[in-house]
Amino acid sequence: MRSLSGIEAARHHAVRGLRGLRNFASVFKINAAGIGVGVEGASDPEPGLADSGDILFDLPELFENLGHATLSANKPWLLLIDEVQYLNDEDLSALIVSLHRVSQSALPIVFAGAGLPQVARLAGDAKSYAERLFVYPTIGPLNKEAAREALEKPIVSEDASITEDAIARIFDATQGYPFFVQEWGYHAWDIAVGPKITVEDVEATHEPVVQSLDEGFFKVRMDRLTRAETEFVSAMADLGDGPYPISDVANAMNRKTQSLGPTRASIIHKGMIYSPEHGRLEFTVPLFAEFMRRHMAKR
Repeated sequence: MRSLSGIEAARHHAVRGLRGLRNFASVFKINAAGIGVGVEGASDPEPGLADSGDILFDLPELFENLGHATLSANKPWLLLIDEVQYLNDEDLSALIVSLHRVSQSALPIVFAGAGLPQVARLAGDAKSYAERLFVYPTIGPLNKEAAREALEKPIVSEDASITEDAIARIFDATQGYPFFVQEWGYHAWDIAVGPKITVEDVEATHEPVVQSLDEGFFKVRMDRLTRAETEFVSAMADLGDGPYPISDVANAMNRKTQSLGPTRASIIHKGMIYSPEHGRLEFTVPLFAEFMRRHMAKR
């Protein structure tokens, strides 16, 4: 809004948008990471603009003002939100209504969100027309060619190389999960003594990589679980590798399937598991079942 207010053609809409944003911030007490967010420097407030206290009305007004400002300035606005599944129902509904409003007016606002597979269902539950408003491309693990490029490109740029066997071993160990590919490549680079990373170097990285993931990546996720939730994911892991029928998990815990509903929903909300199809569960990241089995064996 501030940037657009400096463009003569967009000034009217941008200044009005700043007034609305100031009203919105005061009504909803916006804060990020514990820090209050205010909007100073806007001109006199405009009563009735984005100040009703109902986010389903106020947020679309802000988007519409911003959309008209960007249109006047001949500049688009791209909104990026990660971990969309953590938006509460009201906020997600307001976001969808806002995007629908600017879409109907053909205003140059584009939204790109990322999240777990349940995002499409959550959006549909929030507003039925969401399925017509968005495209939901699936971003899964890297295939072998993409993993090869991710490993080879930085290595070759440093006048070094990696063997095909080493790439294949990393791909098998990581299941193509991008962060794990990065970790294995990082440790293999440190261990290799010459300009070529071999499969033996990759094998030698297994223990330090697993230790690094256990103490960092996996532990952070584990620490977010309650005792009941830990018992639930432990029962999943004890069944082997998924997907896991929810009935099998219930049997392993000597519980009725219906009684596990709240715990299951909480773990899904925390982003640890998801439902790839009705009646089945899967961990959101590979190798987590192996981590759980290692973790429980130490107890």
